[in-house]
Amino acid sequence: MTNSTADPIMLELVDENGATIGTAEKLSAHQAPGRLHRAFSVFLFDDMGRLLLQRRALGKYHSPGVWSNTCCGHPYPGEPPFAAAARRVGEELGVAPWLMREAGTVRYNHPDPASGLVEQEYNHLFAGLVRDTPRPDPEEIAETAFVTPEELLKRHEAEPFSAWFMTVLDAARAGIREVAGASAGW
Repeated sequence: MTNSTADPIMLELVDENGATIGTAEKLSAHQAPGRLHRAFSVFLFDDMGRLLLQRRALGKYHSPGVWSNTCCGHPYPGEPPFAAAARRVGEELGVAPWLMREAGTVRYNHPDPASGLVEQEYNHLFAGLVRDTPRPDPEEIAETAFVTPEELLKRHEAEPFSAWFMTVLDAARAGIREVAGASAGW
């Protein structure tokens, strides 16, 4: 839940190798030209090998209403990315990931023309399974969908997706195949 009177959310600033070099407030780290910070992206699959997508809530200040990977976010300063990813899956989707594993890292710089914000991230990637029915927090997620690779391609052509989605999906594919199984087509 969002609380406007809460302390500011702090992110870890990192160098090009992912070493922590400081902290910054979340919004300031995303304002142009952006400051390189630690992030994570999660890809969860059902037992049929379908990817769980989320459409970001319309009230989000960054990339509202677009489709994206299962869950993404930022670890708190000093929080291990794996722990942060598992925590946020629970907070956003109301489920716990099964067999979640590391699926690499990727560094990118994606400006979002709609908001003027910049995703300048050193992103830790995770892939896993989900066996419980998602119960999304409506302040975070407008809707969810399980998709096959073919369904994803059709949806990606027809609907808006986050600026970072294809970058993180492509970077995580080897880990995704290990979790979802080669026959799933990822």
